[in-house]
Amino acid sequence: MNDWWESEVPLDAAHCADALWRALTYLSVAQLHLRSNVLAVDYLDESDVKPRPVGHWGTVPGTAWVLAHAGLAAGCGIGVPIVPVLGAGHAGVVQRALAWMTGDIAKMDPRYERDAAGLAALAAAFPDGDALGSEVHPELPAGAYMGGWLGGAFAFAQGMALNSSNRVVMPIIGDGECETPVTAASWLAQRALADTRVLPVVHLNGHRMGGPSLLGGMSDEEVSAYARGLGWEPVVVKVGTGAGLDEHAEFQGVLVAGVEATANGAQRVVFLRCVKGWSGPIRAHKTPLTNLAGDPCQLAALRAWLSSYRPSELFDADAQPLGALASALALINFGSVVPDASPLPPSIPPTGRGFTTEVTAVLRAHAATGDLKVFSPDELRSNRLGDLHGEAWAHEVLAEEVLLGWVAGWTAAGRRGLIISYEAFAPLLLTGLVGQLKQRRLIKDALPSINLLLTSYGWHNVYSHGDPSLITALLGTGDPAVRVFTPADSDRVAVALDDALRSTGRVNVIVAGKHTTVTHPRETIDEERHCGLAVWRHLSDPGEPDLTLVCAGDLAAAVVADAVAGIRSCSGCQVRVVNVHDLTALADPDLHHYFGAHAAVLIVTLGHPAAVWGLLGGRLHRDIDVIGWVEPPIPMPQERLAAHAGFDVAGVTSASEALLAKRKR
Repeated sequence: MNDWWESEVPLDAAHCADALWRALTYLSVAQLHLRSNVLAVDYLDESDVKPRPVGHWGTVPGTAWVLAHAGLAAGCGIGVPIVPVLGAGHAGVVQRALAWMTGDIAKMDPRYERDAAGLAALAAAFPDGDALGSEVHPELPAGAYMGGWLGGAFAFAQGMALNSSNRVVMPIIGDGECETPVTAASWLAQRALADTRVLPVVHLNGHRMGGPSLLGGMSDEEVSAYARGLGWEPVVVKVGTGAGLDEHAEFQGVLVAGVEATANGAQRVVFLRCVKGWSGPIRAHKTPLTNLAGDPCQLAALRAWLSSYRPSELFDADAQPLGALASALALINFGSVVPDASPLPPSIPPTGRGFTTEVTAVLRAHAATGDLKVFSPDELRSNRLGDLHGEAWAHEVLAEEVLLGWVAGWTAAGRRGLIISYEAFAPLLLTGLVGQLKQRRLIKDALPSINLLLTSYGWHNVYSHGDPSLITALLGTGDPAVRVFTPADSDRVAVALDDALRSTGRVNVIVAGKHTTVTHPRETIDEERHCGLAVWRHLSDPGEPDLTLVCAGDLAAAVVADAVAGIRSCSGCQVRVVNVHDLTALADPDLHHYFGAHAAVLIVTLGHPAAVWGLLGGRLHRDIDVIGWVEPPIPMPQERLAAHAGFDVAGVTSASEALLAKRKR
């Protein structure tokens, strides 16, 4: 062949692709509009339609087109598995249609068997089916990336494909998604990855949700120049023009050639240019016919629309596939990534040698197993981990959202990953992390955790770089999969990091200062690891306390340790000090065991006091106060910032005296 997109496809393969595309589109339209008589197109009446059809139609034809051809390409002896990844959550209706035909959805719920009754149940359940919903589902074909985080699918696919030369991952992304920062950055970020076989298919239908897309408004020459400028060799294919089987044959040839080139290490991209919602009555983003029961013209339009896909050629009366569709379903093969059990290294005991040495030792031990990747926004040296720069398993690019996509895709393949970043920039990850929490709730087998190590927090940074809001927001979800570690010293950082990398099914955030030099006694480390907190006996009086000082984080531990002797001396009270290693332990209903039966409690935390109040939930009926991050009104030196928040010895002492005075009253 002269060009990578030239490939001949036999006519029978085009017939199969056409039948599969028509079936996927037909079943999607049926789910959007019907509640019964799914195959009785000519006899539909008002009782068969949904009173208020809802859902998204515009992406259906193009998504169905790509899925049909991807499945057939992989099933026709191409020699490499193709793993499609849907970028648009709104494409869930197509995914459900596909999963019904392949039988995958019946494995999740036997109500949706591959027969007429199962098809009727599928249509009637949309969009509110229990445990399924209307969006892309991670347990169904092409659903490794569930959506909810607009633009993240491309980066996710890159992470899934990283170091996986035995498959080609095919993200199906919209031209609207290409306007998002994370997708725009992902094209360029591919240069920071080696051995990553990704073939993006851009659904160039000309519109995002509410208006024309920027990429869709570009000519074929402009789109191609854009891709080439970022290092990708493009081809633009037009479909939906009425050319029928010829269009299927052309696109299949392009796809097969693109997969083969990608499998051999090339960077290719396919632009599928079409009209949004083509083959429907109007070019709509959402369901175009919304008053079927009250408007006979709309009902007639629906009959004509469904009939245009010639369902009698596709299914018999019991919804069994016929002819070319039956042949297509026998051929298709949608690749998936089955996570392998990750190897784990022996535990590395901390040695008290400081942040750089401890963190580096843990990461090197896990990297030696071959399944660890560290992702950082060009700040490994700034984070005092410069020795990791240049390691094959460490990747740096200045785009936190891309890094999150990479680590999410990497861990979705059963491997372990870590993002190291500044606390100030971590809030950029919030939408993606919440989306991953939602997605992973629906996956039956727990994946390796998504891990973040956040350094350089606001207390030691400039005015513009103070923002601990990521952990506040994550804790606000109430999701038990969220764990926030606040280690008091570098030994505890090493322990928290090792535990996080060994864990599954969680989002672990470790908030750890790179400047910490103080080392606290190790005798309670095991209790802190397993219970989340422990009484520090070396700073505590024996017996029942009058005041309990609780520290969460290295700076908090240091200021409490400095203040406790003066508080005890001035007040003459019994003081207990409790260190919190995992902030979520404060949601435990049995805190009395640690805080004492009636003691006043002062909690000193690195983050927002609101995060702690939320965890406590009003369960402790006693005098309590919380000291933490307070947004400064103007730039100020570190010492003044600490005083402004009461996060110094004077502030802790004053707050303690106020609590003790209230207790005496």
